Amino acid sequence: MNGNKGMNECIIGIGSNINPENNIQTSLMILAREVEVKGTSSWVKTTPIGITDQDDFVNGAVKICTTMTIEELTHYLKRLEDRLGRDRALPKFGPRVIDLDIIVWNDEIVDDDYYIRDFVRNAIDELK
Repeated sequence: MNGNKGMNECIIGIGSNINPENNIQTSLMILAREVEVKGTSSWVKTTPIGITDQDDFVNGAVKICTTMTIEELTHYLKRLEDRLGRDRALPKFGPRVIDLDIIVWNDEIVDDDYYIRDFVRNAIDELK
């Protein structure tokens, strides 16, 4: 039987502006234990969008392989954000412990941030 059956490759955008170095490192360590991590992009500091009176974000991306479907991975990433203490009561563009979004799924762009945010596109392009 083919060991790659059902294997999906995706790139996840990662961002944080609450203790970002620690929270990004922790999320990468957990991902490495639970899915196959293929690589990470460079990390860049970015100014907040929307609510500007908050700390800068650190953003980058991680490329993984998983047998999860896109729906399963989306739920998994939300649970991982919760495990790291993400407060969903905060505003959409407010401070966050960790933000994990699927940007590329099996070579298909699935998040419009790729088109409107240079730092997302640059991180993804590094991992392609």
